[in-house]
Amino acid sequence: MPNPSGGALSGIRVLDATQMLAGPLAASRLGDLGADVIKIEATSGGEFNRSHGFEDAQVSGEMTTFLAVNRNKRSLALNLKHPAAGQIMADLVRQADVFLQNFRTGTAERLGIDYQRLQAINPDLVYCSISGYGPDGPYRDRPGQDLILQGYSGSMFSVGAAGDPPAPGALWSADVMAGYQAVIAILAALNARQRIGQGQLVQVDMLTVVLDAQLQELVTYLNTGRKPRRTAEASAHGSIPAPYGVYQTADGWLTLAMSPLPNLGEMLDDDWLRGLTRYNDGQLRRDEVYRRVRHAFEGRTTAEWIELADKHGVWAGPVYDYEDVVNDPHVQATGLLTTQSQSDGSTVRTVRPPLRLSQTPPTISRGAPALGEHTTEILTELGYSQAKIDSLAAGGAVRLAPSPTPRLALTPAQPGGPR
Repeated sequence: MPNPSGGALSGIRVLDATQMLAGPLAASRLGDLGADVIKIEATSGGEFNRSHGFEDAQVSGEMTTFLAVNRNKRSLALNLKHPAAGQIMADLVRQADVFLQNFRTGTAERLGIDYQRLQAINPDLVYCSISGYGPDGPYRDRPGQDLILQGYSGSMFSVGAAGDPPAPGALWSADVMAGYQAVIAILAALNARQRIGQGQLVQVDMLTVVLDAQLQELVTYLNTGRKPRRTAEASAHGSIPAPYGVYQTADGWLTLAMSPLPNLGEMLDDDWLRGLTRYNDGQLRRDEVYRRVRHAFEGRTTAEWIELADKHGVWAGPVYDYEDVVNDPHVQATGLLTTQSQSDGSTVRTVRPPLRLSQTPPTISRGAPALGEHTTEILTELGYSQAKIDSLAAGGAVRLAPSPTPRLALTPAQPGGPR
């Protein structure tokens, strides 16, 4: 059955032919908001993340990386290369509002699911293509993977000290930001459809997204020629004044953001810092400040320093690992972590949807689907008889899920889940 949440996008049907992270995340967010998301997967093993995950970590036989970004979807296992797939896709597209794909250049055309063909079937369709570099240009055929895009974007030289190697970010920033930009574009196109009376092609590429995330740095460079400069000391960003960075404490690490240096002087009882009253002293004397305070926090705990920072108007925070995050009182008090229930009876701990809507809140109405779990259900909704569905399965056009075998829910040994 379609998404029963009654969310903001209730009544919108999304066909998700994506893999990995950016596309599946975008489709999952639409599902969180109430859209009926049908995940179209290969009959031979399903999408990539079903068989490839972080150190092969699994819950009830499914990779955690797949479970993370495929909730609120139904799985249709369809062999797009099978002769019967074209008719099934046409039937799906006629009833769909959105189609997402992130295939390499030319793949959608070879499979017969490019924009021109699907738009001819349903002119109201919003067709979203996510790629590494866009449909044009010399890089259009290059692999669009997150780390590679970080390298192309110039961002790795905004962090660290002079002489350090390039520093990639730990977050999958290019993928995740591309997924969210795709959601923004899809919602805009759905809204425009009400006004112009037809769907349209939406294209999101990761390189543009990562460049857009550096607007302040790039606008500065494009108009003044100034690049983020790595200095002798390890700055958290090449263009932000001291004390912006990470410092060791007696029991961990402390982050300090943009704060008046006299306030920092009060916090550390340091007259030299108290005297740095000009607005740009933190920029002009950045290395001096870093050298002076590099070891100044090692005598107290992180919690003690945060208490002092709050008292003196210095912006500070801890550096958590995942166990710390899970046990943090704010995370616990605000319900940032929740569970999603799987159809086999297991549960998966996850992060709640990040959006809040007062009248149509996002929900997790179903967990990530088993491969082909909803093939029969979806084809039945399209008007296919059970005999026809069985025939398609026997011929290899679709794959039906086996009868579910209930499994025991995983009980984490630690608050943060299995290790």
